[in-house]
Parts: sequence; structure tokens; C-alpha cells
Amino acid sequence: MYIRAFNMVTEFPPIEDINADIRYTNILRQLLDEHRDVVTMLAEGFKESRRYIEDESIVKYFLDRTLTSRLGIRIMCENHLGLHDEKANFVGIINVNFQPKKLIEKRADFARKLCEHKYSKVPNVKLNGHFNSTFPYIVQPVDYILGELLKNAMRATVENHLDSQHLPDITVTISNNDTDFIIRISDRGGGIPHNISKKIWQYHFTTSGQNADERVAGGIFDSVMNPMFSGPAAGPMHGFGFGLPVSKAYAEYLGGSLTVESMQGIGTDVYLRLRHIDGKKESFRI
Repeated sequence: MYIRAFNMVTEFPPIEDINADIRYTNILRQLLDEHRDVVTMLAEGFKESRRYIEDESIVKYFLDRTLTSRLGIRIMCENHLGLHDEKANFVGIINVNFQPKKLIEKRADFARKLCEHKYSKVPNVKLNGHFNSTFPYIVQPVDYILGELLKNAMRATVENHLDSQHLPDITVTISNNDTDFIIRISDRGGGIPHNISKKIWQYHFTTSGQNADERVAGGIFDSVMNPMFSGPAAGPMHGFGFGLPVSKAYAEYLGGSLTVESMQGIGTDVYLRLRHIDGKKESFRI
């Protein structure tokens, strides 16, 4: 798939007129669509072959490099496509008036709808901090990361309070400064047990299926997170255990970090820190 894409792009003749540019743009659009499910395919393949892998560090190195390389390629391709589309507040793929608050609200709303269908109850998401922060940034990777983090926070909160009438809120704090911006997601989902705290960054590690309560098995999350599965098993509900490690790899690729602080018995705080790309400070290179 990638060899074919490489050949299609490199063998394209020099762009000398608008018609050639249109053809080249259409090729990029086609390739982006064809590669849309690469991460899912990679996760499925890894799941099938994982039993034969002894050194997890090799797997992590390979997947980190592969997935961040894919992210970089998609950023460049989508930036080219974006420059051909007239979209308010965008220059290529960069949203020049990016507002973290709006994106958080969007991802929280989507996660809440899934959670409501799955568990028939959902925690509230409260925001605080620098509400009015606006600055240029690339939305797509942040959108993915926030979706994963909010999904995890909601799942932990609900499953740790299945018998409670009232669910504790999930609190999202936005902090912005001249160098970077930070998003903290705080839940009261019981925290991460000591015996698995170092495993959460491993590809294909998941706590899904460890809760035997029938109220956490099956549901709409299964079909949304993994449409290849139609049964009620808990595993597919939460994907392939790629969410956190991919999010961490993306954050580090963008010159930032993703860290977790857990209070066992209480809850977890996740910190996403990303550098600004306004040119005032050193950022990241694709």
C-alpha cells in the first residue's frame, strides 16, 4: 500500500500548470482515503501476532515510528489539500484561531453520547482555566488525543460508580502561556492500580474485559470503536489498547508530552502539554 503510494507520488511529473496541480491534488485525496483505516489494520495484525513477540520494546519502537511517520505524512498531505480549499480561519491545515475550549466541548459531547448509549448514564464535564485562549494550531492530532482521554475518563468514572445515583464530574482545565498550552483532564474513576500503572503505555494493553459486571459488556461503544466486531464481548468496546500509546507518541512527535498522575482509590489526572507553533519559540519539525 505504501510502496504504491510512494510510486504514485514520486512518478508524478513536475507541476507546471493548474490542471497538473488539480490531478496531483486528486491523487493525494485518493491516497488519504485509501489509507484511512491503516491504524485499525495495523492494530488487528498486531493483535493476531502479539503472542509471538517477546520484546515489547521493539514493538513500541516500530509502532511509534510508523504511526508518527504516518501522522507527519497526513499533515503534509492535508495541508496541501487545505491550501486548495477556502475555509474560514484556516491556512492549509492550521486553524489560525484555534480555541481549545470549543474542541474539548465537541469531543466531550461525542464521548457523552457514546457513554449514554453504553451505560445509560454519563458524568458531566466541567471546564475551567483559560476559556478564551485562541492561537494557531493543527487541530487533527489534538482532536484524536482528546477523544481518547475523555473516553477513558468517562469509562473509568462510570465503571467505578455503577451503583451510584450521582456520578462525579470530569474536570478539564485549560492553561495557556507564551511557550505552550496544557490541558488537564481530571476524573474520579478510582485511579490506575499499582500493578498496571507501568503497562498503560504498552500497545495492546487494555483493562477492558477485567470487569465482570454485565453492565459494562457490549453496547454501542463496541460497534463505534471497532466495527469489525458485532458481538457483545467487552474487548472491542475499547478498541485495541492503542489509544494511550498512540496519543503519547503523537504528543511527543508534536514537541509536547502526555503524562499521567494517578491517586489509587480516588482518580486520575492526565496532562497534555503541547508547544505553540506561532514561531516565537522552538516547536516541532515534520
